[in-house]
Amino acid sequence: MPSTTETLAALGVGNRVVGRTRYCVHPRPWVDDIPVVGGTKDPDLQAIAARRPDLILANAEENRPEQWPALSEIAPVAVAYPRDVAGAVDEVRRTGRLVGAVGAGESIATAIEEECVAVRARTWPTRRCAYLVWRRPWIAAGRDTYVSALLAEYGFENVVPGGDDPASRYPEVTLDELRAAAPDVVWLSTEPYAFTPEHAAELGTLADRARPIDGELASWHGVRLVQALPRLARLVEAL
Repeated sequence: MPSTTETLAALGVGNRVVGRTRYCVHPRPWVDDIPVVGGTKDPDLQAIAARRPDLILANAEENRPEQWPALSEIAPVAVAYPRDVAGAVDEVRRTGRLVGAVGAGESIATAIEEECVAVRARTWPTRRCAYLVWRRPWIAAGRDTYVSALLAEYGFENVVPGGDDPASRYPEVTLDELRAAAPDVVWLSTEPYAFTPEHAAELGTLADRARPIDGELASWHGVRLVQALPRLARLVEAL
């Protein structure tokens, strides 16, 4: 998980990280020297085993649960699944304990909590939103997602059609369904699909409500939250 790799570096245990996914790209240049062992959905079991890890950190959002038994034959697997900011803070502390960096984990967790207090001290207007993560077909983040919980900190109500379906936390939607939901803001994320401002025109009558958003700020948990919370506040202020 990219945000976990970034957090490990911040915890000061970077010299013990022996493998990463191809999507773990921060922080550079440190991460460039870490061997790639596949992707989040297609880990290379042989490459992972060859690195002889003592611990494998997985994520329920990014990795497939059916892969965990095979991974657990290589080394113990710790699965993270933060669903909101509080869960992300808990996960930072847990990761710190798992890798023997309790003090650093507590320091990062406290910094996130302080930024969260500042966000919650503000009075944010209630606005309806949809957060798109893919194009052709259009796919959005549902309400049972970390992204949705994070945006709620800034007063946003996720109105994605089908957003409450537990069988599809990232529902496919049509433009007609989006228009009927009447969001005040349509967020176009930079990942996993690399939306650009030019894609807003494809939304038709919703084009003037489309806003680009850095997907790393909105979907990466862990140490990224220390900078994400205030930066998202500035983004929302500018709407």
